[in-house]
Amino acid sequence: MSEVIVKAEERKEFGKNASRRLRVEGKIPAVVYGRGFECASVVVDSADVIQILLSDSGRNTIFELETDSGLKDVLIKDLQVDPVKGSLVHADFLCIAKDQVMEFQVPVEPTGEAEGVKTHGGILEVVLREISVECLPMDVPDQIQVDVTDVDVGGAIRVSELEIVSSKVKVLSDPKLVVLTVLPPRVEEEPEVVVEEEEALEPEVIGKGKAEEEQAEGAEAPKEPGETKE
Repeated sequence: MSEVIVKAEERKEFGKNASRRLRVEGKIPAVVYGRGFECASVVVDSADVIQILLSDSGRNTIFELETDSGLKDVLIKDLQVDPVKGSLVHADFLCIAKDQVMEFQVPVEPTGEAEGVKTHGGILEVVLREISVECLPMDVPDQIQVDVTDVDVGGAIRVSELEIVSSKVKVLSDPKLVVLTVLPPRVEEEPEVVVEEEEALEPEVIGKGKAEEEQAEGAEAPKEPGETKE
């Protein structure tokens, strides 16, 4: 992991208006907390946080936060994003100790082309995009690659089948959980023919109805004067 330093300023103004002014300046409010550090409210450049998120290690990136009390090893614990604009609104930074084992969420990255997709037109579905692991902060893998080449339609790869390169990383996720699977190809449903059957019956129904009407009219027709039964 590369060494990254993010400068943090003490936050002096609070409230919605103050936060809005910070975002206009390209900054966001944040809080810093963790072992051996008193919780503090700070201000950081949003561009610095975005750069960390776009790195290979993403949210698992350990970086140094420069505060008034000195440099602290931290990682991004939580983020708030504007649901409409998609811009960063707030961040939580967790102080860590590099010699302390912690739990991390590591993304799963499928590699190769599944046999079921290549040969039978199946659909690869990633069920579990991250797995929980436990290790020292400096040993967190950027991602866990999963070779899907031999997975056929109906096949699946579970957590227990993942290949963890480093012996320093312990998997915490349930071994029975399905990470990914190959679904059968989608079959287009044939259009219903109910409407056509109804249309086919219409002439018969119309003819029957017309005959009944004529019969009713004949039965109710008035007799001519002098007309008698034979």
